[in-house]
Amino acid sequence: MLLTGAAMVFITMGTRQSIGLFLKPVTSDLGTDRESFALAVAAHNLILGVPLAAMAADRLGPRRVVATAGLLMGSGLVLASRSNGMTGFGISLALLFGLAVSGASFVVVIGAVGKAVPARRQSFAFGFVTAGASIGMFAMVPIVQLLIDSLGWRGAMAALGAIAFVAIGAASFLLPADTHDEHDPHAPADSLSTAVGQAMRTPSYVLLTTGFFVCGFHVAFISAHLPAYLTDQGLSDRTAAISLSLIGLFNIAGSLAAGWMGDRYPRRTLLAALYLARAIVMTAFMLTPLSSASALAFGAVMGLLWLSTVPLTSGLVAAMFGQRYLTTLFGIVFLSHQVGAFLGVWLGGRVYDSSGGYGPVWTIAVVLGVVAALIHLPISVLPERSPQPASAP
Repeated sequence: MLLTGAAMVFITMGTRQSIGLFLKPVTSDLGTDRESFALAVAAHNLILGVPLAAMAADRLGPRRVVATAGLLMGSGLVLASRSNGMTGFGISLALLFGLAVSGASFVVVIGAVGKAVPARRQSFAFGFVTAGASIGMFAMVPIVQLLIDSLGWRGAMAALGAIAFVAIGAASFLLPADTHDEHDPHAPADSLSTAVGQAMRTPSYVLLTTGFFVCGFHVAFISAHLPAYLTDQGLSDRTAAISLSLIGLFNIAGSLAAGWMGDRYPRRTLLAALYLARAIVMTAFMLTPLSSASALAFGAVMGLLWLSTVPLTSGLVAAMFGQRYLTTLFGIVFLSHQVGAFLGVWLGGRVYDSSGGYGPVWTIAVVLGVVAALIHLPISVLPERSPQPASAP
């Protein structure tokens, strides 16, 4: 299951993180501005955060949800590649692709894994799955750039759709058919709503959800706008693609290390350190004269911090509430992440079109990093819980 989950997020997150490479060719071909492209990507980020797939996975099991997601992902990318205007492109990318990624990426996969591994090893298992996304980002970015150079942006996007349709559909059959919990006659009908209500009344869960907003802002802004930012400053397309790819490469180590440490040290402290480190790295990047070397160094160092928040955040959710509704409860936290992603992508395009640069957004990202570090410090460290049966007396 770990290998299957890692393979699925390899495809979904690798493809999603490569969307920034399409910014310039799409806006040039369709005759639109960066804000319009950014709005489509931002809407995609928001839609994929809606926890409908998470709730369906807790009720129906991950196999059906992931299979449906593979169909939607393939369809959305192919339709986007055939669009002649920003409206069709935006709907395909935001709605279909967004729903697809929500059903075949972190939330559903981590929920399935969380119910299959012992509590004492959950952070490492979550880090292993997250590393799959990092490998996908490292491998997919140069592949996508090569496809764009060879086939144009339309051919490249159609090819990605075909890959997703076949690979995710096949991988879904390696996941459990259902969780079996929905068949328990003793499980109360409102157990999911009760769990959600309890979580929303837990201050530490609210703080964790708020902090994950910042992670979404950082990741989405950088992945969508970093390539364009670097080429605007005179660096080559190749350097921009390698910089983005290095984020994925170095996050393989970052995700595994975060998962390993999350099973041994307080996760709230590790999260606070990660967010503060992001703020420091972005500040240094903005104050250092831009060159190919500094761009590649930024990609490498930021990669160590990139998705390392995922195993720690999901591990805290599991520690607070157990595994029964982990998919849904982490899905709600992830929704906050995607609201941040929406604002990060859209604000980047908005600020660029109005001012001709990204400087103010980098400043906002630094401030948010410091705020997120402070938010995680008061989170209560609760003991790990073993999975509880739905019909516990």
